[in-house]
Amino acid sequence: MKLAIARLKAHETDTRKDWTEKTSTDIARRFDVIRVEDLKIGNMTRSAKGTLENPGRNVRQKAGLNREIMRSGWGLLVRRMEDKAPGRVERVNPAFTSQRCSACGHTAPESRKSQALFACVACGFTLNADVNAARNIAAGHAVTAREGDGVTRPVNREPQLLLQSA
Repeated sequence: MKLAIARLKAHETDTRKDWTEKTSTDIARRFDVIRVEDLKIGNMTRSAKGTLENPGRNVRQKAGLNREIMRSGWGLLVRRMEDKAPGRVERVNPAFTSQRCSACGHTAPESRKSQALFACVACGFTLNADVNAARNIAAGHAVTAREGDGVTRPVNREPQLLLQSA
């Protein structure tokens, strides 16, 4: 029984690596610039167990999410793209990419209506939330939470994107 489980896990690992190699090769061949979110996967998969005095909440759900994040191989895909397209992979700060409107540039948490829906509170632009975030990442736009003058400190809003069709 243990041998059968080990074979299944090895097959799953081989399948993931094969997909990663094929996908990273395809992306590296087709695109001059590749932008990805600079996700801190180690932080995202940290345990929610807590301590005896302060036990964690939803520990089983978090453990399942951690397994899926690790199983999907996000970090491996980015590493292989960096190997195959040296100097062409740009890591974009993931801060507020899902709250920024890809049409007008306005950033507001209220614009993220649900896991799947983005509706800008400033201009009314609506789109799938993941597609909106992907457009922000592809444009290289990340927004910082700090105010600034744009020279010594970053500004809160990025320059406006050119008109885009939905």
